[in-house]
Amino acid sequence: MSTNITQSKYFDVSHFDKNLVIHHQLSVPQLVEKALENNEGTLTNNGALAIDTGEFTGRSPKDRFIVEDVITKDKVWWGDTNIPFEENKFDQLLHKMIAHLNKRSEIYHRDAFACADSNYQIGISVFTEFAFQNLFAHNLFIRSAIDNQETIEEWTIIASPSFKANPLTDGTRQENFSIINFSKQIILIGGTAYTGEIKKGIFSVLNFLLPQKGVLSMHCSANSGSNGETAIFFGLSGTGKTTLSADADRELIGDDEHGWSENGVFNLEGGCYAKCINLTHEKEPEIFEAIKFGSLIENTNYFKGTREVNYSDISKTENTRVAYPLSHIKNIKLGSKGPIPKNIFFLTADAFG
Repeated sequence: MSTNITQSKYFDVSHFDKNLVIHHQLSVPQLVEKALENNEGTLTNNGALAIDTGEFTGRSPKDRFIVEDVITKDKVWWGDTNIPFEENKFDQLLHKMIAHLNKRSEIYHRDAFACADSNYQIGISVFTEFAFQNLFAHNLFIRSAIDNQETIEEWTIIASPSFKANPLTDGTRQENFSIINFSKQIILIGGTAYTGEIKKGIFSVLNFLLPQKGVLSMHCSANSGSNGETAIFFGLSGTGKTTLSADADRELIGDDEHGWSENGVFNLEGGCYAKCINLTHEKEPEIFEAIKFGSLIENTNYFKGTREVNYSDISKTENTRVAYPLSHIKNIKLGSKGPIPKNIFFLTADAFG
């Protein structure tokens, strides 16, 4: 086991067996090598890692739970979106997941961060079963602390696609689940390899934490013009947030998740998770060119006999995706922040018109 793993306030890595190899903070080339070595995916003709997420090619909102406890009981709007989960059932699942991962020969760990504003930044300790999941965490989260902060709130994510819950005894709806525990600052994700659950787990956490600090948490993209003015774009999935924000004549702040404080807008993430359906260089050159070595492509197919991705092939899912760090975009806004927006767009035409 690596000795330099960050010790979380609420999760002690000593729970893992001493014989379990925990790969800490592997570089992008190392993660790609491990993914290829373990047959997790293949390399496309432009060097991106292409993987399949299996049964789940999107998030499962009905299987996202929040532990109902002293912190959340009176502050969460419970219902079909925020489904309560019992504390003892969470502890039971945590212990079962650790026991499950202890049976593997190796897992992957990464320290990362969320929120590009140092006033609100949190640390994220990500333990994943597969190398491609850790590559996703590297791409989507912020890769270094702001202002070298030493004491920031830390959250732990444990993601194991091969672990299946037992709905009869574990309190879940079915075998897959994503459960947030605000008291222990832990997110458990099991039974699904769809990486979007990892990013949206942290977004859900920030949706709860940021408003209590006077910050509006937003599902939107944002960019900045040559005059320094910020524009933000709201819309459901497939309405064009990522496409419109990746404008060659403007600087990209972020494509999906932002906070709005009294000082302005800041990205919650360090990367983009763009849709790939019918992607072409002519239509979306910035996104097309961002897909290269280090990027992670999900649930696409190749043209027969080649390693060239056929972006119009949606036989696996219409929700084909690519995850890449902001550095893969040429025109990014340094610091991933902008002043209070003067332009707000609401995008209403989704992928179905």
